[in-house]
Amino acid sequence: MDGQIWFLPRSLQLSSFQAYKLRVTHLYQLKQHSILVSVGEDEEGINPLVKVWNLEKRDGGNPLCTRIFPAIPGNKPTVVSCLTVHENLNFMAIGFADGSVVLTKGDITRDRHSKTQILHEGSYPVTGLAFRQSGKTTHLFVVTTENIQSYMLSVKDYPRLELDTHGCGLRCSSLSDPSQDLQFIVAGNECVYLYQPDERGPCFAFEGQKLIVHWYRGYLIIVSKDRKTSPKSEFAGNEAQNSDKQVLNIYDLCNKFIAYSSIFDDVVDVLAEWGSLYVLTRDGKIHALQEKDTQTKLEACKSMLFRKNLFEMAINLAKSHHLDSDGLSEIFRQYGDHLYNKGNHDGAIQQYIRTIGKLEPSYVIRKFLDAQRIHNLTAYLQTLHLQSLANADHTTLLLNCYTKLKDSSKLEEFIKTSESEVRFDVETAIKVLRQAGYYSHAVYLAEKHAHHEWYLKIQLEDIKNYQEALRYIGKLPFDQAESNMKRYGKILMHHVPNETTELLKILCTDYRPAGDNEAPAVLEGRRANSEEFIPVFANNSRELKAFLEHMTEVQADSPQGVYDTLLELRLQNWAHERDEQVKEKLHNEALTLLKSGRFKTVFDKALVLCQMHNFKDGVLYLYEQGKLFQQIMHYHMQNEQYKKVIEVCELYGDQEACLWEQALGYFARKEEDCKEYIAAVLKHIENKNLMPPLLVVQTLAHNSTATLSVIKDYLVNKLQKQSRQIEQDEQRIKKYREETTRIRQEIEELKASPKIFQKTKCSICTSALELPSVHFLCGHSFHQHCFESYSESDSECPTCLPENRKVMDMIRAQEQKRDLHDQFQHQLKCSNDGFSVVADYFGRGVFNKLTLITDLPVGKAAATIEAGLQRDLLIHSKRGT
Repeated sequence: MDGQIWFLPRSLQLSSFQAYKLRVTHLYQLKQHSILVSVGEDEEGINPLVKVWNLEKRDGGNPLCTRIFPAIPGNKPTVVSCLTVHENLNFMAIGFADGSVVLTKGDITRDRHSKTQILHEGSYPVTGLAFRQSGKTTHLFVVTTENIQSYMLSVKDYPRLELDTHGCGLRCSSLSDPSQDLQFIVAGNECVYLYQPDERGPCFAFEGQKLIVHWYRGYLIIVSKDRKTSPKSEFAGNEAQNSDKQVLNIYDLCNKFIAYSSIFDDVVDVLAEWGSLYVLTRDGKIHALQEKDTQTKLEACKSMLFRKNLFEMAINLAKSHHLDSDGLSEIFRQYGDHLYNKGNHDGAIQQYIRTIGKLEPSYVIRKFLDAQRIHNLTAYLQTLHLQSLANADHTTLLLNCYTKLKDSSKLEEFIKTSESEVRFDVETAIKVLRQAGYYSHAVYLAEKHAHHEWYLKIQLEDIKNYQEALRYIGKLPFDQAESNMKRYGKILMHHVPNETTELLKILCTDYRPAGDNEAPAVLEGRRANSEEFIPVFANNSRELKAFLEHMTEVQADSPQGVYDTLLELRLQNWAHERDEQVKEKLHNEALTLLKSGRFKTVFDKALVLCQMHNFKDGVLYLYEQGKLFQQIMHYHMQNEQYKKVIEVCELYGDQEACLWEQALGYFARKEEDCKEYIAAVLKHIENKNLMPPLLVVQTLAHNSTATLSVIKDYLVNKLQKQSRQIEQDEQRIKKYREETTRIRQEIEELKASPKIFQKTKCSICTSALELPSVHFLCGHSFHQHCFESYSESDSECPTCLPENRKVMDMIRAQEQKRDLHDQFQHQLKCSNDGFSVVADYFGRGVFNKLTLITDLPVGKAAATIEAGLQRDLLIHSKRGT
């Protein structure tokens, strides 16, 4: 009242400076700038001045006054009722008691850069002003004792909108913070109204005459008169007060509860600074109100609200103070427990659902299982799956709930979500649905999510839909189609043999999944090993035969097992067939398969199969292919087919000569008359000189029916041949002896008698001999120059050299082969005339080498060696004697 402005810092050390000569009436401190705007009087009369102070700059120790201008509009004297400044320092509004409002636009700290004009005129005193900035839009709220209006300052001509037809007293309006969307608060005696720039918002009914209204950190602070008896405040003192009390209430509008209430005596103002509220009373005291920390407030409020079962209010309170999810979850749990205990299971489950992700699901599940509330449990489990927090057990339980409730629609809705929205374990769901008998649902899930094994297991074991299972396998990729046909092939073959066989044919030749439209050139089909599917046809020989024949036709390189099995099938069918025509056809098919050349590597197996089924032509064919000529002849011998025995000898006797000997022994053992066959055999033995006559006689001696007439011709011819051979040998010996005698005489003459050379011509050029000449004892003579030109050696005759060289090579070869024992044994075994071989080696001088054998075993051992040598000689020489 004496023109001074006082500063009270946090240290509570007061200081002041003289701002006006008479008095200060209004102050406005900007929050974001160190700018203070004041209204006061420097002289008597109604002439209020506005001064703008820069608190950061000094002028003689006092804040610098940057601007002074008169407040009244024009020359009309009126009292200033309220003052407000925009935080951007571009707007300042002054309200007057006569109802007018002056707006200063521009830099309010300088006269040169601002413009002042009358914005509003009326007949009712202005009691409150407030700027509202939203984006680039600026509004000014103007409240009088009778109405409320808003001006849009960001538009030319400042359009005005009347919001209400009632007003308020001085200091009974304020602007809220963004938590209440910057609404303009106007407190009447009965209600508190909230306004947007273009409309009225919510209304709150608060009793008592309002004296002061402020907004602080989301709280609405109201000081009002209250004539009711109220408890004394700790700030009000202990003495009884007879005057009207003033009640300070702090409201939380978001959560709709009173955060604080107390009684004071004659409040001057409520100030917000340094994170606290300060209440200034007329008795010169300042009361500090400090807000408790959020956690303490929540705990206190929750405990109080829980005791009163006001859970909804506790939840709203926690949300407004941004309580973490764990804290909120605990409130939801307690609320759910409260409703559950009251029997409100529907409401309880809604609260428990809000705890998903924090509260262990088993806590809720156990409660509703015990209460037999399947509907509520189902709702909880559904939400659990929607949030992808369910495990396999939860899926099992939910599906069991659906099946117990017979709720097929819900069940279908649950399982028929899109694949990207699946929030449960598919395999578990399939198991549960199958167990509950919901096969169609289980099959749907299995097919949709490509659980091929489950799909086929349900189709084949439960639904028995073999056709559908076979169709499904035909759509699978190759690897899965192959494995499933191996697993279920026998079942499918038993019930749908034809279709299964067709699918196997495709699978083993050129498989492509059904519906695969890829061009063959782009995607080459794969094929399975047909041999591995033979066990599938265990009891379906007809289909197996068709399958194997198809494979051999379209795939020549089929595994060997395919051909082996097909041969066995054809032989079985041939053996059991009674119709002669069909039997002949099967016989030809089996023989054709044998002759296909596919059994060379499994010769023994094919032979066993033919022998097991007594397939004579096949056995003989295989013997022939294996060059088992003796087995062919033994086969005919066992069947006493004499002509066949002779035919075999004729066909294969050249390749294996012992066949004739075996045939002779076979016929010799027969007691019936076989003279015709014996004669044929003997004739061939004689022509080929296959056996010694003595051995032939000994062989036929075992036959009681064979007489001397049988071998008479053979013996006569043999003796005649030997006689002729002897005569030829004797003539040859005589010739060799005469030649030897002649040569020896020539040698003696050359050694003892002189040699007369009478040649007149050169043996090389045939020209007359002239000296010098060269003469050889062989009788050839040469010109010396011819001899030197053609001779390879000075001591050898060029004419006789080739012949002499042949003789020397033969002698040298004989010398080299003298010790070739193995070669001698081989020739002895292979030759028909063993004695000729021995004689040849005698001629080479092989047996001229003396070998001294010492320490020979005596007696029986020596006899044994001699007997062995004789036996060998007999065996190796029997064909030549």
